[in-house]
Amino acid sequence: MTDEERPPDAEATPVAEQHEPQDIEGLQARVAEEKEKAQTFKANWQRAAADMQNLKRRMEQERSEVGRLANASLVINLLPLMDDLERALHEVDVKLAGLTWIDGIRLIYRKFEAVLQNAGVTEIEADGQQFDPNVHEAISEAPGEEGRIVSVVQRGYKLGDRVIRPAMVVVGKGAAGPPAEEKEQAESEEQGAGEEENKLAEGED
Repeated sequence: MTDEERPPDAEATPVAEQHEPQDIEGLQARVAEEKEKAQTFKANWQRAAADMQNLKRRMEQERSEVGRLANASLVINLLPLMDDLERALHEVDVKLAGLTWIDGIRLIYRKFEAVLQNAGVTEIEADGQQFDPNVHEAISEAPGEEGRIVSVVQRGYKLGDRVIRPAMVVVGKGAAGPPAEEKEQAESEEQGAGEEENKLAEGED
């Protein structure tokens, strides 16, 4: 077909327009289809954004956990030094308490405490507290209120909410009273003494 034989409007009409529905119902159906595609694209985008946010949050949590584990490892290695310094200070003779080098050891101990506090380390309360197996480790029992801590053998510490070393404690097993025979004998002696005092009082009258 030559240029002269081609219809004058054949090139001017776009191909897309040739396939567009010409009736109202067809146009509405096409609009509904495009809206559905748009909703699908939007849902997929929102899902991808949520997945990315969750991934970012998990990475931050893992990074934070790695940092906490590193701090915990450092603290665990420092605690024996704290124990040694504390024992050394407790065993210092009173006559040596005012010496400069003793004050230097005490200053080093306080600096260690400050380092641990800045790292988020806190001491576990133990002395006089009710025994808690989550934070305390009982190594023996002694006379005292049952279930209550009588003394602390080794201090325990937390890093944030995590126990990095439980407190080693002695737990009360209840007050030990005298044997039954001794108790009865003591009561009998008290009763006899009371009767004797009454007789003496009557004799004086």
